[in-house]
Amino acid sequence: MSLLRLRAALLGPARLRGAGIPWSVLRNYSASAKEKASRNAICERTELLEVLKARVKQLQASNVPEVTVNKVELAPLGKDKYQVPLQRVAVPGPAEEQSAPKRKDESPARPSSWVEKLKKEMYVRQLKVERKLSIAASQLALEGQAKTKMKSKTKAKAKSKKSSRSPKTTVTPTWSQSPAGLSYAYAHSKPRMAEMKEGAKQHKPQKVLEDKESSQYKMLQQTILSNLECFQFLQQPEEAERFLLLYHSSPVKRKLLNVAAYNIVMRSWAKKSCLHRINRLFSMLQSIGLRPDLDSYAAELECMGRDESPTKVIQRCVQRLKNDGFHVDELFQKCLFEEDEKEKVLRAIRMIQPNYQLPPPPNPETCKSALLRDFYSREKIVSYPKLDFSAQELRERFQQQLEMELNNTITIKSVEATKPLTPKAIKARKLLATLRSQWHDSILQALRKSKHSMSKVNMMSGYHILYPYLCLLPDKEYVGIMLQVLNTLSPQGESLAILAKELGSKVYNRYITQRKLRSRQLEKVQEVYEDYIYLLAKDSQPDKYLPREYWEKLVAEAGFGPSLNLKDCSWPHMLLMRLGMHMLELLVHAVKVPRNILNPRLESKLIPVLYHVYSFRNSWQVGLIKPHPIFSQVVSDAAETTLTFNSFVIPMLCPPVPWTSPHFGAFVLNDTKLMRYVDGAIQHQALLEQCPQVNLHPVLDALNQLGNCAWKINQPVLDIIISIFNDKGNEKLDIPPPISEAPRPPVAPSNSSAWNKSQKHELLLCKKKTAEMHSLRMDALYKLSIANYVRDKVFWFPHNMDFRGRTYPCPPYFNHLGNDVTRAILLFAEGRPLGPKGLDWLKIHLINLTGLKKKNALQERLDYANEIMEEILDSADHPLTGKKWWMKVDEPWQALACCMEIAKASRSPDPAAYVSHFPVHQDGSCNGLQHYAALGRDLIGAISVNLMPCNVPQDVYSAVAQQVEEFRKKDAQQGVKIAQVLQGFISRKVVKQTVMTVVYGVTRYGGRLQMEKRLKEIDDFPEEYLWEASHYLVKQVFSGIKEMFSATRDIQNWLTESAKLIAQSGQTVEWVTPLGLPIVQPYYRARSTVLNCSMQNLSVKNSNSSQKPDTVKQKNAFPPNFIHSLDSTHMMLTALYCLRQGLTFVSVHDCYWTHALTVDVMNQICRQQFVALHSEKILQDLSEFMLKKYCSSSSPGRETKALWQKKLMEQLSNVPKTGEFNLKNVMESTYFFS
Repeated sequence: MSLLRLRAALLGPARLRGAGIPWSVLRNYSASAKEKASRNAICERTELLEVLKARVKQLQASNVPEVTVNKVELAPLGKDKYQVPLQRVAVPGPAEEQSAPKRKDESPARPSSWVEKLKKEMYVRQLKVERKLSIAASQLALEGQAKTKMKSKTKAKAKSKKSSRSPKTTVTPTWSQSPAGLSYAYAHSKPRMAEMKEGAKQHKPQKVLEDKESSQYKMLQQTILSNLECFQFLQQPEEAERFLLLYHSSPVKRKLLNVAAYNIVMRSWAKKSCLHRINRLFSMLQSIGLRPDLDSYAAELECMGRDESPTKVIQRCVQRLKNDGFHVDELFQKCLFEEDEKEKVLRAIRMIQPNYQLPPPPNPETCKSALLRDFYSREKIVSYPKLDFSAQELRERFQQQLEMELNNTITIKSVEATKPLTPKAIKARKLLATLRSQWHDSILQALRKSKHSMSKVNMMSGYHILYPYLCLLPDKEYVGIMLQVLNTLSPQGESLAILAKELGSKVYNRYITQRKLRSRQLEKVQEVYEDYIYLLAKDSQPDKYLPREYWEKLVAEAGFGPSLNLKDCSWPHMLLMRLGMHMLELLVHAVKVPRNILNPRLESKLIPVLYHVYSFRNSWQVGLIKPHPIFSQVVSDAAETTLTFNSFVIPMLCPPVPWTSPHFGAFVLNDTKLMRYVDGAIQHQALLEQCPQVNLHPVLDALNQLGNCAWKINQPVLDIIISIFNDKGNEKLDIPPPISEAPRPPVAPSNSSAWNKSQKHELLLCKKKTAEMHSLRMDALYKLSIANYVRDKVFWFPHNMDFRGRTYPCPPYFNHLGNDVTRAILLFAEGRPLGPKGLDWLKIHLINLTGLKKKNALQERLDYANEIMEEILDSADHPLTGKKWWMKVDEPWQALACCMEIAKASRSPDPAAYVSHFPVHQDGSCNGLQHYAALGRDLIGAISVNLMPCNVPQDVYSAVAQQVEEFRKKDAQQGVKIAQVLQGFISRKVVKQTVMTVVYGVTRYGGRLQMEKRLKEIDDFPEEYLWEASHYLVKQVFSGIKEMFSATRDIQNWLTESAKLIAQSGQTVEWVTPLGLPIVQPYYRARSTVLNCSMQNLSVKNSNSSQKPDTVKQKNAFPPNFIHSLDSTHMMLTALYCLRQGLTFVSVHDCYWTHALTVDVMNQICRQQFVALHSEKILQDLSEFMLKKYCSSSSPGRETKALWQKKLMEQLSNVPKTGEFNLKNVMESTYFFS
């Protein structure tokens, strides 16, 4: 303890923590007082060494005001600080974090002799400590070997005891081989001795290796496979086999190996026609009790096909294949092939069966869902709608898209490019170009030096996990990636975690592109897409296929060549982060700038461009990378007119590749997930893979339908927005102003200690506002620049979905889910004549956008539009110089775009014949409550949310506000002070957000914050009553909703209680939507994984299914997630049946878009599908699914589990009773969606 106090005195409390790690987590790493004396001795020496090293760093950094030492440890004896030892337990050294790191070669002063002496002493101490650690590890190994001969019960006890003593860290994905078994070590990691003590107790690798279903086990397996795939890609089968042997030769570590690991090495040798090496791998595989699978035999037969093996050898192989229960046909039906593998396997088979023919493709299955019986019926099928492009035009567009994706990035002109070029900007640009050229060379040199040091590590004595990942691409591509991140860095900086993930992901994406090129998968996609075009082109014959069906048909007809799905080659999240951190460290150390570059009077000295600093977010200390003000100033002065984006950020220039499976669809080359989920989560993808593919057809077809909608830009509106954007913006119109308009911070006094509290607060607010303004400005710049880039093009948004089934466009910045500004500049590429009612729908849509007549009937809204035609036409003709009526409404930019469309249509000779590209929206009326009311057949609730026909729209928010006002009046009469204070302040606006979000699981705490925010917006409301008033109001709103929507609350409570019991049993909540999409809630009590890096330790949260479920999140999230899955089901049904009617359809969740001509048809389909959906026994089906999943098996003799199952069975069986509302009334309800 005295040593700990000494370290605390030297380093200060903040230095004992790694960035991003709260005190509660840090406590887990403190040393235990109960450790045995021999371990204590080693730890005490280590801690003393930590103190000495920290002191040396402080003394050496005499010109640096502050030094942060991060979880200091023993340094390795070798020169390569990134080495991962495999034969000995060696722990890397201290990480120095400074605001201005100083290199040894930059300091003219030599360290004093006593410092040299101290260094030598530390080195000797280090040798002694390492020797003791090595001896301890060897002793444990001998114990372990002796114990293995004992009986199983004794063996289990011995392992438990041994693992509690052996030092281990818990982060992931590299491993060190010691005789004691598996111990985890990491690239450039710095595990603390305290961590080693606690880690030994808390995280036993032995336990991890036994739990094969845990996420950690799967992640370790995935890391091994990723490494082997890297060696295969690099065409280094010797290295791949050597790496495999590191695990195979260890009785403990071989538990991580599966057949897939051996298959990768076999495929590597098959390319080299080395059959004897494959035979050896077969023997190794079988020696540890694994059974070869189809991929194993495919690799062996491929090798035989390449070197034309004797027929007897091939026959023996085929016989073994049959003995293992496989059939030759299965090789071609179930295996994934790359390059010419399929042809070589077929060649081998035909050497013994000359007349062998490939098995015919399986007959396509048809979805049997009752909701889609008509949709998939062959009798009622219609031709797929054509696009307004010829086959040749679509072919050219495909080539443009392919070229963009092959380049990985695209550089476009910024909308700020219209600004005049000043001499200052010209000078700054030249300077920046020179610096970037120098930085390119510096980073390239640093990267090569780093790789060279890694390559020297002998694999048998040490192995660097990152080395193969730094060889996958040309060195200059890694440098380009790092410079791209540097160029986009905000002056306010960015967190290390985000930057590391971005860097790692960029490398991974380029690797996938190269794999697709190498495997010839791209060639196959190109060939199939050439034919797929004929389904969509206007000059081709109509075909009665859906895009997915037509693509599958074309692939089946193609027969030969590589598979379109690559073998799974995803990298674990922690590996991406580690690779990204390594690249970030290279970038920070390599990029420097002369200190006097802007001020020649200063000393000419190189200083870092990037700094590692800390910032606090709540109780977390977060590491940031911030650019030096000199760099920010040069970039600002240069006012560059180009922006560089990843290619997947830009909308597609050709129709998307149709989704045909969870692994394939959307972009041509870019890897896209069908389902979005948090980093590190694997349970969603596993669920999709287990699901029969035919069950996913409706979801895939709906996503394809949304993605096939073609778009174009509303150029007049875009030009007006850009002009305001370049003229200092306008916050009221949601056009962010530039940083130059940010509030000025208070003038700093000469003595910083003289700042009073209010001045510090004002400074903090200024900094916060500046950061917010920069973020908003850059977001708007990206959106407008991308829109400007595609202003003359037709483009498409490929779609995917979240884990609940809600759909989203894949391009993140610019899409129709954006704000008012973004939506206003989007038009359908396909035009339709307005027809007899189209102009009326445009006018009604305009009034809906204004928010002025929400309580009025549609006819009254139309009449109002006709009354204000003068303002509408003035807005269209003189948007910035006229009366500016459009600026005063809820959605000003969409309103302006609609005014312009109405003006053009009304002035045309025949408005009904006017071809309109304008999307008209129909919005659900508090859609979540609509689903609840329909589920519970709640008559009162149904009336409130417009499921019942009414002459005027019912406004649930006003109804709740009225109910709350009634409660308030009663309380005021009884003398309740706060009820009296609230007189005249309860309105629709105050309660709307809370009412809207109650259905999506908002808590009373969250509701109170919403109320407080709304009350703050009322100028006259007394500030001292904010807390009390918001607390009172949220209570009354919840009471009002409970009274009005009794069935809704019953269903919510049933869902919540069911989820609570499931989560308490240690299981996650799962269900299947009425369309067959499997869903699992990814909420666990996630323990952050500490990623040890030389710059700082990163605390990375993983959605780890091996952890216990988070009961609170599981129960609170189930009702809103279940309702979200229903609203996405309704939207998908509407999209599919709109397709059958030939409508253009897109959605923003519960807001449906189509042409003015087809609004009435879409409304009819929308209502039909809602009734059809809720005519299903949704709650009963959910109850039956959960009873089967969670209550079907009981473990005899376990009374606790039996009692829990009985309670859950009672809960799930007690489905809430329904009311008397007749669903068919929805068909006649005008305001259900309006």
